[in-house]
Amino acid sequence: MYIEAVPNRNSPPAILLRETYRQNGRFCKRTLCNLSHWPAAHVEGLRGVLKGGTVIPAGRDAFTVIRSLPHGHVAAAVATARKIGLEGILGPDGNRCRDLALAMLIGRILDPVSKLATARALSPATASSSLGEALGLGDVDDDELYAALDWLLVRQPAIEAILAKRHLTNGMLVLYDVSSSYMEGSCCPRAKRGYSRDGRRGTLQIVYGLLCASDGCPVAIEVFDGNTGDPKTLAPQIEKLKQRFHLDRVVLVGDRGMITQARITEDLKAAGLDWITALRAPAIKELLNSGALQLTLFDQRDMASITSPDFPGERLIVCRNPDLAAERTRKREDLLAATEKDLARVKAAVERKRNPLRGSAEIALKVGEVLNTHKMKKHFDLEITDAGLSFARKTDAIAAEAATDGIYVVRTSLAEDTLGDAETVRSYKSLSLVERAFRCIKTVDLHIRPVYHWLEDRVRAHVFLCMLAYYLEWHMRQKLAPMLFDDTDREAAEARRKSVVAQAQRSKAATKKQTTGLTEDGLPVHSFQSLLADLATLARNTITTAITPHYPLTVLTRPTPVQQKAFDLLGIKRAQ
Repeated sequence: MYIEAVPNRNSPPAILLRETYRQNGRFCKRTLCNLSHWPAAHVEGLRGVLKGGTVIPAGRDAFTVIRSLPHGHVAAAVATARKIGLEGILGPDGNRCRDLALAMLIGRILDPVSKLATARALSPATASSSLGEALGLGDVDDDELYAALDWLLVRQPAIEAILAKRHLTNGMLVLYDVSSSYMEGSCCPRAKRGYSRDGRRGTLQIVYGLLCASDGCPVAIEVFDGNTGDPKTLAPQIEKLKQRFHLDRVVLVGDRGMITQARITEDLKAAGLDWITALRAPAIKELLNSGALQLTLFDQRDMASITSPDFPGERLIVCRNPDLAAERTRKREDLLAATEKDLARVKAAVERKRNPLRGSAEIALKVGEVLNTHKMKKHFDLEITDAGLSFARKTDAIAAEAATDGIYVVRTSLAEDTLGDAETVRSYKSLSLVERAFRCIKTVDLHIRPVYHWLEDRVRAHVFLCMLAYYLEWHMRQKLAPMLFDDTDREAAEARRKSVVAQAQRSKAATKKQTTGLTEDGLPVHSFQSLLADLATLARNTITTAITPHYPLTVLTRPTPVQQKAFDLLGIKRAQ
């Protein structure tokens, strides 16, 4: 038997239930019933039964959802990791430590928590997402994750060498910068008191240096003691580039606090590497005092290349940003005014008739509190006596400092025919890509701290794991950029910029995306984290039906337009 739609000339097709039979050696058919008056759903149900299907009773017992887990963000991360070959980079197939390390770094992107919480999130009974199931991990305990961390640390040199081979070549720029994170407890040998970039004075911390390719893709990371100065981290990176990555000719880009004159002389020149960095404020003042730098250079332009006998064989590119100059002038004036206001309050306390402030030591203590708050001591002349206080601005010193507002000097060993002035300045400014990596690793996405480890090797492995997580996130961001607030039209943005010295501009497309909150195809614009949260609503459901109560089925919810767009950009045909 079968159902057939028979066309009618002036009316809808007739839906007929028919059967075929054989008569006198010929196949014939006859109509058993006219189903034209049936609802379409009933007709399709009968059609399914005739094809061998089974009728499921109507009602809420037709199927039961046993469990529903967030899945879309897992599918996106796992598929991207496999497309970029991250599994193969981590280690060979069939290695459970490799699979656990992959799970931990993906989990760092989806939900950065402790290793104990990660073990619970991956185990089937307590899973918070489909990540453990997608990677086929089964039951996971925290001891296994610690063992996987130890295994990953042993693999770090080989993994970094693979990444360097992929993303670094001779003659290209290599970006390097340093950051720090404070620690809880006092058990880690690497945790020391030092300059805190988190603004947490007096706390133990670790320092770590990140090497990136010129496009900001992370390649290698190294952990140092918390009291290590930035310049002291440079020599190990040079050795890493030369010995482990076998790169003889690269241009190392670092900030002015790291690539100092001593490091250039003792490390970079000795290794035969070129560099791009910048001068510190005292060196700029020396150029002004010696006459090598003339402020009249900037009457008609904002960038000029000069040389100085103090920097033989180097090119100095002096830049002046008028917007930065105005902002620094405004900030200085605000601080000077605030300092004067607070000093006037102390002076009033000294001069009041009732219970005046007395004693040079007591007055100096109050004055010191003011100066430490606003950091303007160098701009004031102070006279403190047992019963008096006077202060005045150092107008000459303030004017001298104001003359250098907005001026910075980029220094490089590269000749102009190798890399022009504008490209050299642009290369130095590309250090912002490393700063973006630190923001993602430290606060925005991956949350490197709190560090739930005390052993030195575990801390190093944890930091390396966070770098690998950012490596995966970096690739996802590149693909998903049209759906994010990121600017995807860099050439148009650069064309809107008057000069490489001027503040970076967003393209018209990026500005429109930001103001309207919509992409070109009318979908809402997301941050990376909000897009992951949206993808997570695509669920992986385990269900049973009334006719197969003992045989669970896995069913995915249908992706929304936003989710489907994300999968299309990532090159994922369907979430699995």
